[in-house]
Formats: sequence, C-alpha cells, structure tokens
Amino acid sequence: MDVKVLGSGCANCRKTIALIEQAARERGVPLSVEKVQDMREIVAWGVMATPGVVVDGKVVHAGGVPSPEKIQGWFPA
Repeated sequence: MDVKVLGSGCANCRKTIALIEQAARERGVPLSVEKVQDMREIVAWGVMATPGVVVDGKVVHAGGVPSPEKIQGWFPA
C-alpha cells in the first residue's frame, strides 16, 4: 500500500502518520509512507487543508487528523 501524507510536517501531520502506521501494523499490511511537504505538490493534489492523505494515488482525506475508524476503512479487509 502506497500512502502519501501531505502537509507542512506539523503535529497533526505527524499524528496522522503515526495512526496510519499503527493501523497497518494491526492489519499486517505492508506500507510505504511518504511525507510530502512541497506546497506546489500538495496543491497539485487538490488539497487545500492539511494534513491530506493519498492512498494508492487517490486523495482519501484532507484537513485535520483522520479518526482511527476512518483510517481502518482505507485498508483491505
């Protein structure tokens, strides 16, 4: 699973990464997480509020820390 976390590297971005990594460990899903901090690239994804999350090339979240329940929905059952 390829995940990009879009944001400035703020506390909310770091928390989002930690939650995603935890969910992947719980599910036993191999994960590649990339931090994207370049504002031009973030805007190119159409994300105007950070953190944004891109899973396998699709924006699945923008603005605020996603809930653990929402994150679980990004992983295969």
